Amino acid sequence: MIELGLSRISRLVQQTPLTWKAIHIAGTNGKGSISAYLSHLLTSGGVRCGRFTSPHLIDRWDCITIDERVVQESLFRQIEEKVKLRDQTLGIGASEFELLTATAFEIFNHEQVEVGVVEVGMGGRLDATNILDNVLVSVIAKIGLDHQAFLGNTIEEIAREKAGILKPGVTCVVDGTNCPEAIGAIRERIGELELEAAIVDPQAADEQSPPLAHLFRRLDLQTHQRANMSCAAAALRAALPRIKPGLEADTLIPNLASVHWPGRLQEISLNPLVTRKEPVLLDGAHNSQSAEVLGEYVDRKLRSLSKNVTWVIAASHGKDMRPLFHSIIKPGDDVATTSFGSVDGMPWVKAADTEDLASCVRAIQGVEDVRTFRSDIIGALEWACKKADGKPLVIAGSLYLVSDVLRLLRAASQS
Repeated sequence: MIELGLSRISRLVQQTPLTWKAIHIAGTNGKGSISAYLSHLLTSGGVRCGRFTSPHLIDRWDCITIDERVVQESLFRQIEEKVKLRDQTLGIGASEFELLTATAFEIFNHEQVEVGVVEVGMGGRLDATNILDNVLVSVIAKIGLDHQAFLGNTIEEIAREKAGILKPGVTCVVDGTNCPEAIGAIRERIGELELEAAIVDPQAADEQSPPLAHLFRRLDLQTHQRANMSCAAAALRAALPRIKPGLEADTLIPNLASVHWPGRLQEISLNPLVTRKEPVLLDGAHNSQSAEVLGEYVDRKLRSLSKNVTWVIAASHGKDMRPLFHSIIKPGDDVATTSFGSVDGMPWVKAADTEDLASCVRAIQGVEDVRTFRSDIIGALEWACKKADGKPLVIAGSLYLVSDVLRLLRAASQS
């Protein structure tokens, strides 16, 4: 169950003051990538850095890293048990995410990190991570319609909730590719707090950072990747003087070229899970905005090789599936619908019914074969591989499906 609010997390962490400074990142899309970029940049600059993102990808503890390495399971479980015991002793009744947040923060204390890069779980104003009080810079990534039941039904309402992480005296960085409605709502909050702010435009990289502009020219990047890198570079520039005076951000920015963020436009091999030699695209697009990004990539990179694409898709229960899948699946495509399993530490997350998914896809005029596989992910992959016959294959619709596929691959490679 999702329970927004700061009262429980306040009681949970009040006995252990945080010993590190934070970079706090909110947004609908891109906040995980910005977190990864910043963690990589800080670590490459010799700053001991912790990162906390959500949800986890394969194991529950892989959402926490220290200097780019996933925290040891034994340490995670040891500190998690300590946090859970405190929750029970004090009768707090903290949610799963609040327990996880407190665990991450205490691991950062234990590991003596200098900076914690922290991604908001949902929203911002009432998210458990907003208990942070020693923030170097706040970042607001791309905002779209998502979690409306909790955050509001308009972009402006959602942007105000995201802008709830902004704090007096703390510099903020905002993705300038946001729509005018989002920018307007965020600017209003910036004005109320009289903050120093950078509204970042990736097209102005030449003026903001020559090394970043050089990177953009060298790499084949999509617009959202440029925007996320620009936000990370601006946040680094704002934070470094208070972490490592004398270290210039521009000397670290070339390291962005070596960052890989799993589950986002990731090419993988399905061997030895199923028989297919060609790579498969794995992407956790799970809302209309991220689906649009995925669709642009597929159209530009994959449909140039073959007009038709084969898909393996799943979605979370309650998602508006039409804008998610109708923007990426085209006439002539083949589709397998499946469902992910239970999500460790997130019992409220359920998969959408595969028949409902199939009905949604069949409404796309000209779509070819659509098959339903319920919870049989391997069966869906095997069918899709045969159907694709070496042509483009994409797995998408949910980060939880991405997680299940990666877990299945790990198990197959270990057997």
